[in-house]
Amino acid sequence: MRVVIGTDTYPADVNGAGYFTYRLAAGLADRGHDVHVVCASDTGRPGIDHDSGVTLHRLRSAPLLVHPTMRTAVPLGVTGHVARLIDRLAPHVVHSQSHFTVSRAAIRCGRLSGTPVLLTNHFMPDNLFAHAHIPERLHDTVGALAWRDMIRVAYEADYVTTPTERAAGLLREKGFTRPVEAVSCGIDLDRFHPRPDERRAARDRFGLPDRDTMVFVGRLDEEKRIDDLIRALARVVRERDLQLALAGTGQRQAELLDLARRLGVADRVHFLGFVPDDDLPLVYVAADVFAIGSVAELQSIATLEAMSTGLPVVAADALALPHLVDRGRNGYLYPPGDSEELAGRLLDVLGSDDRRAAMGAASREIAQTHDHRRSLDRFEEIYAGIRPRPVPRAARRFSVVGRTDARRRQGVAA
Repeated sequence: MRVVIGTDTYPADVNGAGYFTYRLAAGLADRGHDVHVVCASDTGRPGIDHDSGVTLHRLRSAPLLVHPTMRTAVPLGVTGHVARLIDRLAPHVVHSQSHFTVSRAAIRCGRLSGTPVLLTNHFMPDNLFAHAHIPERLHDTVGALAWRDMIRVAYEADYVTTPTERAAGLLREKGFTRPVEAVSCGIDLDRFHPRPDERRAARDRFGLPDRDTMVFVGRLDEEKRIDDLIRALARVVRERDLQLALAGTGQRQAELLDLARRLGVADRVHFLGFVPDDDLPLVYVAADVFAIGSVAELQSIATLEAMSTGLPVVAADALALPHLVDRGRNGYLYPPGDSEELAGRLLDVLGSDDRRAAMGAASREIAQTHDHRRSLDRFEEIYAGIRPRPVPRAARRFSVVGRTDARRRQGVAA
């Protein structure tokens, strides 16, 4: 099949949605599909690149003012560019990864061309509040408006998926009445696997002392609640020789370092910064337990990576994280913001080597149900079975609809 994926975040962006989209595109290409990704340029200049068997159509971009580590496509001309691309490629399906600039154009142009359109939602307004510097008193109002916009765009797609049942339920709660299917983002079980014999070497690789290690991987931003982990660390060190390794960058790094200093644990909080993708599995290998305090996860790829590596998990009891934690079996949940409870749960995990090993084995077993090959299988099935809904005649543009349909009927390649 020829697949066009529209996305507003893609590596070199560092986030779960971007990584998922990369693995989806590369996985489909590895299976022999002709995959084209439309995304913002990582340099600012437009152009066509090739990576992992995928053709990347990079659009002119500018720095995202509220998130300087990311770039966004310049809106002017995006819709026309995407329309021409779909017209030329005549894809079997358009798979959009959000409802923002590029993804929205992909949905609209795919629909107008008569191409089946799939939308996978990774969106949570909570992820925008801190970046956009929205005052807390406006969160409810802005969140409601953001959800309304997202739902309106979702209705334009022919089929909608999201990573978990909890995320699907959230869409229904926000007013989306059509079916939503939960399809896991998936995890590469071969790349992220237990290697206890390499723990000491992995710690040396990142300059970590050889002591009990709690790890978090992700953006160091407000909704991730990393201050919970630091406050819990300050409690745990009274009883255990524990340290915290943070892999990632973000807006709150300076604040978190200041908090660690004030709590007297600055020498036990290690900021690893951006970890290259090739080295990322070693971050988990270096750890004894994975902790996450985020309140805005629709699945959490980092948690899946930790579980696949055989780590126990202590996670906030929020949104989709409870779907990955079988309490007492592979880890524990704690009330968001309750660092005292988090500390107690960390001590429960670290208190017995046998218990920690059993929990790690259970994490690996649960992660195996999220094998990324199963996710690819399901997306292939969806692509093959999805059918476009009728488009109102008044909304059609012959330049896209007529030519694309004709190309597809004749089997003409781009």
